Amino acid sequence: MFNLIYFNSYIHQRSWRWNSRSATERALQYKVGEKIHGFTINQVTAVPDLFLTAIKLSHDSTGAKYLHVARDDPNNLFSVQLRTTPLDSTGVPHILEHVVLCGSEKYPCRDPFFKMLNRSLSTFMNAFTASDYTMYPFSTQNSKDFQNLLSVYLDAVFFPCLRELDFCQEGWRLEHENPHDPSSPLVFKGVVFNEMKGAFTDNEKLYAQHVQNKILPDHTYSVVSGGDPMHIPELTWEELKHFHATHYHPSNARFFTYGDLPLEQHLKQIQEEALCKFNRIETDTAVPIQQRWSKPRECHVTCGPDSMAPDPTKQTMFSVSFLLGDITDSFEGFTLSLLSSLLVSGPNSPFYKALIEFQIGTDFAPVVGYDGSTREACFSVGLQGIAEQDIQTVKQIIVKIIDETIKNGFEEERIEALLHKIEIQQKHQSTNFGLALASFISTTWNHDGDPVEVLQINEKVTWFRKCLKENPHFLQEKVKQYFKENQHQLALSMSPDEAYFANQAKIEKEKLQQKTSSLSEEEKLNIVKKGLELMTAQRTLEDVSCLPALKVSDIQPMFTFTPVEMEYVAGEVPVQYCAQPTNGVVYFRAFTNLNTLPEDLKLYVPLFCNVITRMGCGVLDYRQQAQRIELKTGGMSASPQVLQDNTNLDMYEQGVMFTSLCLDRNLSDMMQLWADIFNNPRFDDEEYLRVLVTMAAQELSNGIPDSGHLYASVQASKTLTPAGNLAEMFDGISQDVPRRYTVGSGPEQGGIGQGEGREGREQGRGRESRGELKARSKRKVLRPALKEEREEARQRHWGIEFQSLGAERLKARSPMVGRLGRGMWSRPEPEERRVRAGR
Repeated sequence: MFNLIYFNSYIHQRSWRWNSRSATERALQYKVGEKIHGFTINQVTAVPDLFLTAIKLSHDSTGAKYLHVARDDPNNLFSVQLRTTPLDSTGVPHILEHVVLCGSEKYPCRDPFFKMLNRSLSTFMNAFTASDYTMYPFSTQNSKDFQNLLSVYLDAVFFPCLRELDFCQEGWRLEHENPHDPSSPLVFKGVVFNEMKGAFTDNEKLYAQHVQNKILPDHTYSVVSGGDPMHIPELTWEELKHFHATHYHPSNARFFTYGDLPLEQHLKQIQEEALCKFNRIETDTAVPIQQRWSKPRECHVTCGPDSMAPDPTKQTMFSVSFLLGDITDSFEGFTLSLLSSLLVSGPNSPFYKALIEFQIGTDFAPVVGYDGSTREACFSVGLQGIAEQDIQTVKQIIVKIIDETIKNGFEEERIEALLHKIEIQQKHQSTNFGLALASFISTTWNHDGDPVEVLQINEKVTWFRKCLKENPHFLQEKVKQYFKENQHQLALSMSPDEAYFANQAKIEKEKLQQKTSSLSEEEKLNIVKKGLELMTAQRTLEDVSCLPALKVSDIQPMFTFTPVEMEYVAGEVPVQYCAQPTNGVVYFRAFTNLNTLPEDLKLYVPLFCNVITRMGCGVLDYRQQAQRIELKTGGMSASPQVLQDNTNLDMYEQGVMFTSLCLDRNLSDMMQLWADIFNNPRFDDEEYLRVLVTMAAQELSNGIPDSGHLYASVQASKTLTPAGNLAEMFDGISQDVPRRYTVGSGPEQGGIGQGEGREGREQGRGRESRGELKARSKRKVLRPALKEEREEARQRHWGIEFQSLGAERLKARSPMVGRLGRGMWSRPEPEERRVRAGR
């Protein structure tokens, strides 16, 4: 909805556009060459597959690029993206992202984004720095709120205060360890400085950074855009301001708006509050094509040892990375992304079979598959959790699989499964679809590719099928071109060095000594003065009245009620049916409580959730099940749940949530899969269970550095309520201490942790809770427990069968029998209703 008074004049001027039934239809009435508030329309394109109309514009005075995506979605989004391509590792784009959010000309208070949280109804507010661009997006469903946030964002990005004190706080500074005590030692401080010190202790991030720096060594990708802690202190305040002047300019900007609000008002506000104050400049931010190598390269780097590693003797990471084509070639990128999935995604992929199931390592290397985040895409494959002497073995396997793929190609069913996955991804409406689109087009658009072409996915699928039909060896030739004959490939290994952290501390100490040794007495006094000034500023209560705020009259007093149809199956199991415009996608959720599960088995619930949809079911082994899931669904997952009663802290409900989605035509197949999973799960392949658990342990270990605050929160709440205690068992630090869990018959056969494996994510799984695993035999615990659960389900008649058509049609196609508690469905509206709604 939008403020009618505010838009009154524009309604009269453009009334012909408001007579249309939908935002997409209104957008189609714009004409190429039409000028609106300083912008010229360059292209108007309908993208029916995504139910949207894309309008490309350019700003006449500054050359700023603009893309508006009109769609019947009330969750409207804005983002402004700047191409930020640093040529050193001082972290200037990252620090600048922080400093611009410390106040602007119109809104001089610190951290306006945070302070807008209680003055806004935003559904998203943030900013982030990539390797070659910085983006500032927000979204909201309220039209007045959109105007308020747009004003704050425009002023922050283009007219920040950039105060020296803010640079010292956010970037880096020399300060006494105790600012009140000048005799205490001088140390480096700063938000970004400390953030990046933490990032450099995360071996996954460190490895990914090395891959990018070394396979693209000639320009901006050879440096650390976020900042190397040892180089951050080289950045000056003057250099930061210069970077802003040359990079945060409309001539270097790409504006994106999405949703059902009128384009004219966006353009008017952006023009009047920002762009009218600038003239065009020549920008020097483009990223050149990387010069290709004449032969492959190898490199070895070191990292800190991981105290949480499942096997301390196997902490080496190794992968081979191949530089691919220009990201602006959208069809080639589409083809290579699909090819990557065929090679590494799921247990049926050749690299999964050869590397993961070979059990030489714990999981794929941190950088795996297609990476389209740089000007030229890359493909990487390798392993982590290997012994250093196994590097050559992994390398030989990679070469062997490439040769075999060129010779044998891919099964047609796997290709169809991936094309089905693309179809369901197109139809699936994520919570913030506008943000997903902005992120999806960001890299291609950043390098002057066509963002609208990126959105036309069905055309690429059609062309891909045509290429495959005309040339059955189409994909094999791509493998040969990009992997066999490609000389621009990097073999990178990284292994732990016991002296790594000591060496880093020594380098920092030397850098500090270099900075402090030449300080004059006046400079030393100034450090003390600035430290106290900063502390005073941080403690000063700011006047935030300059920030815009919503009034009660700006807020819609009523919200749309969603009707839900309730039925009971087997006399006691409640099932809800909810008709929604879901673009032909059916969503399923079911909850079963764990009240009757013995306490000593609850430790194993997270592990059960992790493997229950991945071990096979009915007559399907795990490979066949994975293939069936990809062919017929958008993913199937299970996760532990602890639901607190907010009216009584001593009450809670514990259970497992099962979730999945599928296209309407595949509903019966999806429900048959659930029926087989509930009634006939397979846990007879102990070797594959070992593979899944080993991957889970590695994922758990890798995830700890980024999750310390979450573990602290869960641990702190453990003693407050019974629900908190159970949540800690399912998701707390107890699970992070490596526990021995026996997959075979003896404890020496394997240590396991719990987490979500990479292959699970490929199947559309959400984040899984981590579980504590004790030394128990799978043969003695897991299989009997599952058998008892199934038997109890049958005895208590907790089954669901949908037999009649109506909400009928949906119910009839759901032949699921199993133990379920509550079910929630979101199903497509009838086709005629979508037509009437203009979709």
